[in-house]
Amino acid sequence: MKLYNADKIRNIVIAGHGGRGKTTLAEAMLYLAGATDRLGRVLDGNTVMDFDAEEKRRKASVAAAVAPLEWLDTKINLIDTPGLFDFAGGVSEGMRAAGTALIVLQAGSGVDVGAEKAYKMAVKNGKSIMFAVTKCDAENADFQKTFDALKEEYGTPICPVVVPIMEDGKVKAYVDFAVGKAYEYKGGKRTEIPMPENDMIEEMKGALQEAVATTDDDLMEKFFNEEPFTQEEIYNGLTAGITDGSVYPVFACAGYTTEAVDILLDSIAHFAPSAAAKTGEGDLKCDPEGHFAAICFKTVADPFVGKMSFFKVVSGKITPDRTAFNPRTGESQRMGKIVYVRGGKQEDAPCITAGDIGVVTKLTNVKTGDTLCSEKHVVELAGVDFPKPCLSMAVKVRKKGEEEKVAQGLRKLMHEDPTIEYHTNEETKEMILSGLGEQHLDIIVSKLKVKFGVEVDLEVPRVAYRETIKKKVEVQGRHKKQSGGHGQFGDVWIRFEPCDSEELVFAEEVFGGSVPKNFFPAVEKGLRECVARGLVAGYPVVGIKATLYDGSYHPVDSSEMAFKTAASLAFKKLNPDAQPAILEPIGTLHAYMPDDNLGDIMSDITKRRGRVLGMGPADEPKMQLLEAEVPMAEMGDFSTVLRSVTAGRGYFDFAFVRYEEAPAAVAQKVIADANIAADDE
Repeated sequence: MKLYNADKIRNIVIAGHGGRGKTTLAEAMLYLAGATDRLGRVLDGNTVMDFDAEEKRRKASVAAAVAPLEWLDTKINLIDTPGLFDFAGGVSEGMRAAGTALIVLQAGSGVDVGAEKAYKMAVKNGKSIMFAVTKCDAENADFQKTFDALKEEYGTPICPVVVPIMEDGKVKAYVDFAVGKAYEYKGGKRTEIPMPENDMIEEMKGALQEAVATTDDDLMEKFFNEEPFTQEEIYNGLTAGITDGSVYPVFACAGYTTEAVDILLDSIAHFAPSAAAKTGEGDLKCDPEGHFAAICFKTVADPFVGKMSFFKVVSGKITPDRTAFNPRTGESQRMGKIVYVRGGKQEDAPCITAGDIGVVTKLTNVKTGDTLCSEKHVVELAGVDFPKPCLSMAVKVRKKGEEEKVAQGLRKLMHEDPTIEYHTNEETKEMILSGLGEQHLDIIVSKLKVKFGVEVDLEVPRVAYRETIKKKVEVQGRHKKQSGGHGQFGDVWIRFEPCDSEELVFAEEVFGGSVPKNFFPAVEKGLRECVARGLVAGYPVVGIKATLYDGSYHPVDSSEMAFKTAASLAFKKLNPDAQPAILEPIGTLHAYMPDDNLGDIMSDITKRRGRVLGMGPADEPKMQLLEAEVPMAEMGDFSTVLRSVTAGRGYFDFAFVRYEEAPAAVAQKVIADANIAADDE
């Protein structure tokens, strides 16, 4: 593939709801452009974009995939992203690299949740927006319904560019208002036909002219005077409007049969902002001769090629012999081999120039979100805004001894997918894996098996409870053992009482030398070991003060070990006189949901023993914010429920704030479970 200047490069992220035909549309574009020699099908598992084994098995995209094509002397980099919410990290990657978001809907559907999310992300990231309404050739397809839904949701910026002409419930032709022509498609080939005349055509034509008119005062004057626009004025108006976000063009098409996909490609080449026109990187100009700066927006560990770092070059160019500086690490390194990728295939490239997208292989110490730049002109570009994991599970290996192998595999997968988090809970000794949902975690488990040869199961994580006492008590711990020769003797009186502390508070009030000072540390050590093991369920004891106030010793038989043991015996006498209690962790929940779902989510939180602290409008339209305190033990499946109730529109954050006493029923279950676990061991 030849090198293109930035003004001839279009970077397009394809986004939208799952199952709406995004990958099929991308496949049609690649096929029509001659970038592939066959038209792959998602259900057949032979598309360019869904090349991963998991994608073929699931018949759905699970990661962002890049493929360039050439059309009208323009290079178009397509970034096909997953529509399933569990793999939203791929959309974040695509949005970071693209200049334009092509949001895909299905003819007959409304503005579904995936389209809403893609639109919000595109606006947030300053991307131009185009809409493709696919599957217009499907039975009972209704382009008009989808167009009306877009118009109702987004208003005046919605601009019809390509619409279908229906006859007996089927598409007869497509009208391209940008050129004022109509086309009929048969056998994959288009033929121009006379422009139909009806009320719908006139209404759509007027909507396009109104949208174009808003981009220029002179055009607005012509529009009010009902003067026709020239094709050049329409082209210029669409280009300006799409670039500045005042126009959202809508294109009808059918990816499966490729109908009108060529018109969409024409429009992308003509109207979508070039890489030079819309860098989105502040004052940094998209100049191949400028100071070098590039963002790593995706990382892949390829089994044959090795580590692949995907870059969008903002300024300058990447060449094999270039040395680049990484502001995050403070290190410089040479680039090495450069390739273009088309799905799962690679093609050697001489360089990646400003505005273009490509891959550098086997880069060390570079991760997704890193900036590489010139050592003489250091800049740090905005990273990739990934969604935070919301579902956590404990990882249990099926074969003992493979824990480290699992840990290594997860660390490698985290380099590819920053929406994965993994850590070992030092208290419960569990490996905790966090992701964006059940399907996401299922994919991770599958990859551990296929790529790293380890099998694991996922379980609900143990909750890190605490224990405490509610009543002051004084107890004696006496250890005496005689077995010939020197014996063992230690005798202590300790007062235990509640206090406000995260760990044991130890004090002494010994008078008259009843317990020599040199044994105080042994008493404290014995108590601290007991506190760590718990009173009733094996969880650490907090909020407790222990005061050594009396005791006795033997001049020969007393030792540090004897007093340590005596302290332990005293601690064990606390139950039940000190009224031990189970403390459960409480977190603050901020849940965001559409207005209509507030009541259902509030009811769900109440069932989780949550206390609602407040509610009100969120910062985004038609959304509510609900704040509550909820026991962490009750939050296991909240992400799944919230997604189900809100059809994927809801999201939340949750953070630990404190411990508080658990209700009696909860405490009894915690103690019972601890006893069962102890018996199993």
